[in-house]
Amino acid sequence: MTNRGVDEEKRATLRRFAALGAATPFAGLGAAESDEEEAPESGSDARDAIVGYVASTPGAHFSKVRDDLRLGTGETQYHLRRLVDDGVVEFSRDGDYKRFFPAGRFTAFEQTALGYLRRGTARGMLVALLRTPDATGSALAAELDVSRATVSNYARKLDEAGLLSREDGYAVVRPETLITLLIRYADSFGPAAVSLADDAASLIRYDP
Repeated sequence: MTNRGVDEEKRATLRRFAALGAATPFAGLGAAESDEEEAPESGSDARDAIVGYVASTPGAHFSKVRDDLRLGTGETQYHLRRLVDDGVVEFSRDGDYKRFFPAGRFTAFEQTALGYLRRGTARGMLVALLRTPDATGSALAAELDVSRATVSNYARKLDEAGLLSREDGYAVVRPETLITLLIRYADSFGPAAVSLADDAASLIRYDP
């Protein structure tokens, strides 16, 4: 693909998410600050695109924001720093990652949940357990095509994070909150979440 084609794709991506960002409260904060501090080749479209992306993909980490919006590392760092300083975006630590969220929208539990839902294996386990509450570790391993040890490792991490109980098999903690997050942001989580969202009426009454 030519550079022109790549640039057009980048502009289209930025415009798409900027439309979401422009409709987000406080998205314009800091836009009128000193033009001398403006990052090269960024401007309000990049800033609004980041706001829109974080609003539609809460819990995304830095590299995903940068790569999905086709931005450079420097301009992504610049705008995220400004947005955090302006109180538009906030972040939480997740190991080596910073995960970004619209400021003031999610509780600590929801931020933790969204962070784990952004991890493919952890999300797969939670979705599977929401659908089949009595699923065993072996059944989860077979469904997700991972080893039993991988399931055990993620189950331990989810337990430590307060998202899963291992007292009597595996049980999702606060399942209705997890279902709500999966439904609300289904498109950003992939086909399994979209399928789960389609079955929301039966799952929302989940009672292990």
